[in-house]
Amino acid sequence: MENQHTNDTLPPKTCSVERLVTLPEDVEKVLKGQKTATRRNGRYADIGEIMTLEGQDFVVEKVYSQSLGELTDEHARQEGFETLEDYKQSILSMHAGMPWLPQMRVWAHEFKPVKA
Repeated sequence: MENQHTNDTLPPKTCSVERLVTLPEDVEKVLKGQKTATRRNGRYADIGEIMTLEGQDFVVEKVYSQSLGELTDEHARQEGFETLEDYKQSILSMHAGMPWLPQMRVWAHEFKPVKA
């Protein structure tokens, strides 16, 4: 089960929300509504924090720790991929030599557009 934390139970951020989604193809997926979450090896945002991409604002709704072994095709779809295998291959192609171990933990950041 996912841990739904509040900001006061989360560890300190390791990076800033501006670095949460940076790859041009990922930015495009977010803007098109195809990507609603990003998993990182650190915590990049607080719940309620705003991420701005090409002038559009997105609010971070959930931040939680998750192991790679817990990931499903549904999580991959949040990331803008059809299947978990597609998502896994994309991550491994960006991080050469990184193992994909079920016990490895990542921080999931779920977000949605801010309606004007």
